[in-house]
Amino acid sequence: MHRPDMTFEHDYPFDPSYGYNLDQLLSVAPPEAPADFERFWQARYARALTVAPNPRLAASELTHPDFCVQTLTYDSSEGFSIRGWLLTPRSQPPRCGFVLGHGYGGIAAPPFDLPYPDGVYLVPCFRGIGLSRRPPISENPIWHVLHDIHLRDRYILGGCVDDIWTGVTALLQLYPALAGHLGYLGISFGGGLGAMALAWDPRLARGHLNVPSFGHQPLRLQLPTVGSGAAVQRFAEEHGQMPDALRYFDAALSAWHIQQPMHIAAARFDPAVAPPGQFAVYNAIPGEKHLFVLEAGHFDYPSRARQDRELLEALTDFSRPLCATPANRADSDD
Repeated sequence: MHRPDMTFEHDYPFDPSYGYNLDQLLSVAPPEAPADFERFWQARYARALTVAPNPRLAASELTHPDFCVQTLTYDSSEGFSIRGWLLTPRSQPPRCGFVLGHGYGGIAAPPFDLPYPDGVYLVPCFRGIGLSRRPPISENPIWHVLHDIHLRDRYILGGCVDDIWTGVTALLQLYPALAGHLGYLGISFGGGLGAMALAWDPRLARGHLNVPSFGHQPLRLQLPTVGSGAAVQRFAEEHGQMPDALRYFDAALSAWHIQQPMHIAAARFDPAVAPPGQFAVYNAIPGEKHLFVLEAGHFDYPSRARQDRELLEALTDFSRPLCATPANRADSDD
């Protein structure tokens, strides 16, 4: 075990830096992919494109001085009704759009620390979580992550990726002029799902993944952790092996197929999403990519507020090409 050069005082019974220094993190390669990995995901994306999302908007009790906030409902695969919010700029026509992916802690309200005031933001609650809760799916991450984990074609993570793709379709139905001006912003749970979605959806022109989960599933099962990762580890121990379905839901394997410019915020120290898995996602991206190194993830640390501000500035710069060319309003009068 190597001595890490990034650590904090903590009460975990393991080292959330896992002994990796930055050079070692930047050397983590993705695992071997199943032979039909690409075929599986291409077929899944094609099916998602056949879903008519039929987006429905309603007034929201939430208010913001810069954005009009509405509740949004749209249809996803397997008959799931996905609910969330749509944020549109109050004082100017939208020039770009984003789908936002939340973490496994759920989401009670849309975030407002957003990179562009002239952007449209679709903020879904992924199936089974928050406004999209539906029994018998549990909202608790340690159970949600196990829902149908033994069934590749029904595993909950695949359905959540469908929710991103059908959300993109819904956003383009509401604002067709934003085609070519759409990006994805996802954190943790939503970051890992985002890698799986971006790899196959050319309608998303850029992507940002913050401490992405589900990277390098074999490592994720080996390294001690807390939360949903620990739940999958217990499941694998009880059944004597890693569920075969997990080989297909590996964010690092999907990242190898991403063609869009990408911005990744990866942490050096993280008790919930092991840093080697996060960096495996970044390392696998074959094209243009930008790395923002966080001191820690899923953990409070002294310079967190400063790093959050710097990350938002970097993300704003990275997303600027999406909003550089004005797009006509989809609801214009011409």
